[in-house]
Amino acid sequence: MELESQTGDIEYDFQTGTFVATNGVMVRYGEAVLVAERATVNQETGEAVAEGRVRVQQGEQIWAGEHIRYNFHTRQMEAEHFRTGRSPVFAAGEALTGDLTNEVYTARNAYITTDDVAEPATKVRAKSIKIIPGKSFEARNAVLYVGNVPVFWLPYYKRNLSMRANNFNLTPGYRSRYGPFLLTSYNWFWNDTVDGAFHLDYRVKRGLGGGPDLNLHLDRWGEAAFKYYYLHDDDPSATAAGYSIPADRQRFHFGYDATPFTNLTVKSMVRYQSDERILHDFFEGEYRRNPQPNTFVEVNKVWSNFSLDLYAEPRVNDFFEAVERLPEVKFTGFRQQLGATPLYYDSESSAGYYRRRFADTNGPPLGLDYSASRADTYHQLTLPQTFFGWLNVTPRAGGRFTYYSEASGAGGTNNEVYRGVFNTGAEVSFKAARLWPGATNRFLAVDGLRHIVQPSVNYVYVPRPEDRPPDLPQFDYELPSLRLLPIEFTDYNSIDSIDSQNVLRFGLRNKLQTKRAGQVQDLVYWDLYTDWRLNPRRDQTTFADLYSDLVLRPQTWLTLESQTRYDLDRDTFQLAFHNLKFQPTERWSWSLGHWYLRDDLDDSPTALGQGNSLFSSILFFRLNENWAARTAHYFEARDGRMEEQTYTIYRDLRSWTAGFTLRLRDQRESSDDITFAFTFSLKAAPKYRVGEDAVRSSQLLGY
Repeated sequence: MELESQTGDIEYDFQTGTFVATNGVMVRYGEAVLVAERATVNQETGEAVAEGRVRVQQGEQIWAGEHIRYNFHTRQMEAEHFRTGRSPVFAAGEALTGDLTNEVYTARNAYITTDDVAEPATKVRAKSIKIIPGKSFEARNAVLYVGNVPVFWLPYYKRNLSMRANNFNLTPGYRSRYGPFLLTSYNWFWNDTVDGAFHLDYRVKRGLGGGPDLNLHLDRWGEAAFKYYYLHDDDPSATAAGYSIPADRQRFHFGYDATPFTNLTVKSMVRYQSDERILHDFFEGEYRRNPQPNTFVEVNKVWSNFSLDLYAEPRVNDFFEAVERLPEVKFTGFRQQLGATPLYYDSESSAGYYRRRFADTNGPPLGLDYSASRADTYHQLTLPQTFFGWLNVTPRAGGRFTYYSEASGAGGTNNEVYRGVFNTGAEVSFKAARLWPGATNRFLAVDGLRHIVQPSVNYVYVPRPEDRPPDLPQFDYELPSLRLLPIEFTDYNSIDSIDSQNVLRFGLRNKLQTKRAGQVQDLVYWDLYTDWRLNPRRDQTTFADLYSDLVLRPQTWLTLESQTRYDLDRDTFQLAFHNLKFQPTERWSWSLGHWYLRDDLDDSPTALGQGNSLFSSILFFRLNENWAARTAHYFEARDGRMEEQTYTIYRDLRSWTAGFTLRLRDQRESSDDITFAFTFSLKAAPKYRVGEDAVRSSQLLGY
């Protein structure tokens, strides 16, 4: 046992083994620390009687009072009046008795709160309480107070004090398509293995809806999640012009992700919807992330040089187009050296039964579905070489063989097909750098400079296959893309769209780096690339669009991002995205952006469709410790419409945070969509992860 006094006023009685300290004393024994103005401590029994601003700390729990009796050996404690706290829960009361060994304390005329202030805004006051630090709190004859006003009485109340405490979430608000609404959820935690939530929502115009969530945390056997939601929609056609929507609407979600053994992963997702608009209408956050969710099961095993993957994807929602894989098995050989030779080998082989099914919406099925078996194997040799100590040359040659069974179904047109594809090419690149260690600039926060330049040329040659894409069933085909597609196999994984190639891909990457706060940071990152097609196909031009990816960080608090796609034949920008972000302090930040996409309305399956010219502004400002605001505006310049504007005010209520959000949307072809909602989040059990409300602002509206 160790004693310290600010003034050195410590007396010791050798007969009783008792210390008496005054004028400020601190006693340490193991993990326990006692601080007081005066204390009497028996070294043999461990008994301490302390007075005057007494503090006892054991681990993360702190007890405070004017007079406390505490035994360092048995860890028993008594106090006439006390206060205690372990974030996020605090308590105060009278006649405290108990011990830290058994971790059970009782008190009279006490209260518990989540406010870490002398006068809490909300508290539960009770005639008697029992506290198990960090675990639970029990109260009898409990009354909930808001300020000094009693609002609710319970004969018995128990609360979990851990971060996994049961809690309610309420989001009241109004939306033009819902009318007034109240979205509620009760989040419960049974133990470390099982937790979940129950949702009960009422929308005046649409009716009552709800359902349970269940989450299982199974250690090595992974994570499982079940979600079910049902709504009898009083007005299903309100936002579904042209769709046939039932009144009984529901969705079911099951997810599973596990790594039960080393390098073995199992993933599964089942997502059933009664109609194609239920996510759009009631789960906007999910809809924005994935408007057409799929269902699949995947098992993957990885070795040092190989991996084996089993994948099955049935279609459970008939109103979405899908390619079913029933199932597909894929064996991949990672790039590896062949013995002591300079050659490297990689491969990918797959086999499965596939069915392409088109969406069955707005009438009878089109009847053009088709299915077939396919087996595909690809093998490649590379010979990486370095010349002159800096020039990297990697020639390669590979071959692919694909088998298709005769396609069945009304949309099937091919007989049995055997296709062979040869490919060859080489990649040439080098990296050069120059260092200026003495370059400094206080304004730009520059401490030394390093410039790295990396030019590259990648040549790919694929002779025209005997069986071209129009003659094959299209299961893995090219999809619309804003970026340049890969040209190397197996990065180019549209197996059924493989056609002739004779192309050079040029790339030029630049980095200008400096040191900031002891870390290397890119002042400038600029990547340019395009394709020169030596023998373009009918659907291709000689030169592909010129792509540019640029990031500038002239200050630690200023970032400019730019992505452009320039049509060299037409001298026009096909795509331009620019975003400028200011964040000079934690008090405010401002992001300005412009998204431009030119119309691409041809009949190609990879056409991007109608373009836009969208300006965005997102501003966050913290007024003080209690108030903050965020605004977001999206303006479509093509027709001069403010598509969306959102305003949020945040209020810190000490133990709670609250937000009021107003969103206005111009629907163009229908009336404006107006929404406002209040959201509340207990700090002890926050509703959002840090920054999530900014990235997924629809959650502030409850969906």
